[in-house]
Amino acid sequence: MLGNDLKICRILNGMWQVAGGHGQINSESAIKDMQRYQELGFTTWDLADIYGPAESLIGKFSKKNEYDFQAFTKFVPNPGPMSNSIVTHYIDESLKKMNTDCIDLLQFHWWDYQDSSYLDALKHLSKLQNEGKIKHLGLTNFDTERIKIIIENNFKIISNQVQYSILDQRPEKIMVPFFIKYGIQILSYGTLLGGFFSEKYLNVDEPTRADLTTASLQKYKNMIDIWGGWELFQELLIILDNISKKHNCSIANIATRFILDKPQVAGVIIGARLGISDHREDNSKVFELKLDQDDISLISSVTSKSNDLFDTIGDCGDEYR
Repeated sequence: MLGNDLKICRILNGMWQVAGGHGQINSESAIKDMQRYQELGFTTWDLADIYGPAESLIGKFSKKNEYDFQAFTKFVPNPGPMSNSIVTHYIDESLKKMNTDCIDLLQFHWWDYQDSSYLDALKHLSKLQNEGKIKHLGLTNFDTERIKIIIENNFKIISNQVQYSILDQRPEKIMVPFFIKYGIQILSYGTLLGGFFSEKYLNVDEPTRADLTTASLQKYKNMIDIWGGWELFQELLIILDNISKKHNCSIANIATRFILDKPQVAGVIIGARLGISDHREDNSKVFELKLDQDDISLISSVTSKSNDLFDTIGDCGDEYR
């Protein structure tokens, strides 16, 4: 459950992968693939106005199917003045593309904290929420300091989407304690490091830039380098492989369950390369998986050797600013 009344699948289908940099997406194949996700119970979709055709794909999917699903989009404007007409225009565009009268969760992202117009945008988004165009308001990649300001300005936020994984546990420093106090939940992405948390990268040489064939792999290889490098990452993969064999599941399952069990985490977003590849059957195993204290201790024995990403990068979202 997200908020008090928004039932979701705790593994969300991420649609960043349709925006480019992850292979060519065929619209017809994508819609068929979306139907297969739906049939297996993966009913929650995470998208954005800047994810290429993502909103239009949701709109086409809703026209072709009578399924009950949840679609969370993002409003990612360029910094600058945020008038009511500007904000309303962009939300109306999203509604039209998505073929809906009301967005289940509108996740707002802001690039530049020096420009406080994000508070104006939230004022207008709250107005649209009151008008019934938006059911719930959330954030994407906001840090704790800015969320405090948002709460102090009496805006009702139910979630923040941030990077959160075994490798990147920055949310636990200051964000999670604050969220517990105010009842805000986390939607996590990057939990599988774009695919690095898999058997494919176990006991292999460090990949070169040419080997990193998707935008996700390029992004998360940088995170691995900052965290502690390939050798330490191999240590972690070996531990995760041992734990996965104990539970008869995959490394990806362990990485996903680890974050789903964290306080305030409502769901984990796993990228869907629609019409290209899928891991639906494997992801389904996560729901029955239970990690024990021995598993957690083994993981900590490796992560305790890594660099502190909070000290290196800063709070959640600071890598984008």
